[in-house]
Amino acid sequence: MGRKAYPQAERIYITADSGGRNGLRVKLWKVKLQNLSNELGLTLKVSHFPSGTSKWNKIEHRLFSFMSKNWRGKPLISLAVIVNLIGATTTETGPKVKCVVAYGEYKKGIEVTDEELQK
Repeated sequence: MGRKAYPQAERIYITADSGGRNGLRVKLWKVKLQNLSNELGLTLKVSHFPSGTSKWNKIEHRLFSFMSKNWRGKPLISLAVIVNLIGATTTETGPKVKCVVAYGEYKKGIEVTDEELQK
């Protein structure tokens, strides 16, 4: 989606929280970011928010209240319901919402050695 909107882009700025799989010290996260950079031919810059402060993420902050209003307590009974509710979210002046499911297999327990990380 970004390629179409910003065809001349040379870099991507990513904000992430510090917990879970995208944490500051997670080797696999770093390796996958480098793979993405290589694949896209773009420079990636990442800033991590301190733990528990993801509310500072401007996109999340601007969208979550609108998504909550759109859901209005509807039961989230299936993936299709969730995707449709998120995708139907609108904001008055802010970002446009698009929601898709990333189907694929995500292997668990992948270990990255120090040597792999250095590459």
